[in-house]
Amino acid sequence: MRILILGGDGYLGWPTSMYLAGQGHQVMVVDNYLRRQICLEQGLTPLIAVPDLHQRCQQWLKSHGSRIEFAVGDVTDYPFLLGIFQRFEPEVVIHYAEQPSAPYSMMGYREARLTVSNNLISTLNVAYAVRETNPACHIIKLGTMGEYGTPNIDIEEGFIDLEHKGRSDRLLFPRQAGSLYHTTKIQDTDLLYFYVRVWGLRVTDLMQGPVYGLMTPEMGDDPKLFTFFNYDEQFGTVLNRFMVQAVAGIPLTVYGKGGQTRGYLNLMDVLQCVRLAVEKGAAPGEMQIFNQFTETFSVNQLAEKVQRVGGAMGLDVQIKSLPNPRKELEEHYYNPVHKALTDLGLTPNLLTDEVIAGMLTQAQRYRDAIQPAFIQPKTQWK
Repeated sequence: MRILILGGDGYLGWPTSMYLAGQGHQVMVVDNYLRRQICLEQGLTPLIAVPDLHQRCQQWLKSHGSRIEFAVGDVTDYPFLLGIFQRFEPEVVIHYAEQPSAPYSMMGYREARLTVSNNLISTLNVAYAVRETNPACHIIKLGTMGEYGTPNIDIEEGFIDLEHKGRSDRLLFPRQAGSLYHTTKIQDTDLLYFYVRVWGLRVTDLMQGPVYGLMTPEMGDDPKLFTFFNYDEQFGTVLNRFMVQAVAGIPLTVYGKGGQTRGYLNLMDVLQCVRLAVEKGAAPGEMQIFNQFTETFSVNQLAEKVQRVGGAMGLDVQIKSLPNPRKELEEHYYNPVHKALTDLGLTPNLLTDEVIAGMLTQAQRYRDAIQPAFIQPKTQWK
């Protein structure tokens, strides 16, 4: 299939591009290097320096013999995006092209405005480009489990069946995000669901939990194919941060009581889930929603796992509780359904001690590049 990946330079976008190209699909990636620009402005560097898309795609062709096309440009620029659709004629578009950091979205007005305009206009442009060029093109949008928040009821898979005053209906599950970034993801969902109902578009919304992991098989041991791995407060997910902190001898930063519970998944499982979404295309006029995670952990449980495995490897891993910079429940009920992807064939790579040890070993190779100042939280929700 012809698969267009928007945001193909990122932590998830580049591994997805290689994986699907390796599966025999014709892949094109688009990115405007927004994440790199924000990191440059903030003085942040990834754990491993990675080349640009031009160099990455050249290296992929050299090492794997298949071509990944690329274009550098802004998805919020509609004429640019429309031209990509007209030239490449995708059958599937995977939409990763959003500002993905909750802390960044809460820094101030400038960051909030960029998050809202980038995320919503990019999604609007995707819907219009699909409608204008090929309404049968399947849109796969990366959502987030953070859209749901932490309600005191079980979280269903996208929709909920309600009975009220003797009548019943099936509606989108109520959403109550904990950051502006997550709020824009709610609006993405509402925007696409509107066009599904009005225009008959085909949409799969992947409600993804926090991702962990450094490597995928497609990367091998080639630094030119590694992904953009952040461990800083802005872009580093909690377990990735903990891994780097453990290697650097920095106490694991647990925010508040540490009871915040979320659904997590391995980077390699992201690739499986996206492939399954590609293969299980939504029908015209359908939005299918999959809760994309494999296991739930509290922050305390993650910290204790890293401490135990790191200790067995000879690392002195300490845990330190910090005042929570975020406005969130630190103890709460959390029971989300995640059945659809498993039913489609997802085989989880679970967070075993061996997986943690492997990540710690990989991080140790780049210990000298770690910048401790990146890790401490500076953005205050309140």
